Amino acid sequence: MNNQNYHVKMLEMIKENCSKNKVPRLLLHSCCAPCSSYCLELLSEYFSITVFYYNPNIYPPEEYYMRAQEQERFIEKFPAKHPISFVEGSYDTERFYEMARGMEDLKEGKERCFACYELRLREACKYAKEKGFDFFTTTLSISPLKNAGKLNEIGAGLEQEYGVSYLYSDFKKQNGYKRSTEIAKEYDMYRQYYCGCVFSKKQRDDEIAARQRESEE
Repeated sequence: MNNQNYHVKMLEMIKENCSKNKVPRLLLHSCCAPCSSYCLELLSEYFSITVFYYNPNIYPPEEYYMRAQEQERFIEKFPAKHPISFVEGSYDTERFYEMARGMEDLKEGKERCFACYELRLREACKYAKEKGFDFFTTTLSISPLKNAGKLNEIGAGLEQEYGVSYLYSDFKKQNGYKRSTEIAKEYDMYRQYYCGCVFSKKQRDDEIAARQRESEE
């Protein structure tokens, strides 16, 4: 399945399930407002959306709450065709650290990140099942640093497990990531410099420090 064009697959699913007389309910897991921006611009044309902010990986707590507030602010200001609401999940950081145990030293983009995808997507899928949503998906595929194939593989597995339709995606396609940066500037959004967890922050800080040393030599 990883060789599929997930953007095309998403458009096919939209064409099949959305019409003037049919507006499905979509639960959109979001990691932050900038990543959600293009996703909401695209999807709100076809779906009634609830943004599900579930990110127990984010460190430190001040960063978590700043991103949550920015997400709410963007939703309030964004002129969507169909309704967009906001739900904040539990900030259960111990669940994330338990998940990451033994993988602390892995570089970003490896198995620890895949497990984090699964943790957050599973929580989104469970919520979608409980509340009767037609579809669930995530904004994570908009990032050039995220593995869209793995995200969609996890989503497809959760669909089979819980019986809630997963909306395939690769939001970075068709200049989606570029458009997200444009919207972020337009709305003067706070944009973080690292993915979210303490491990990604340390890796990014180390990279910045290394570049600084090189420039000084």
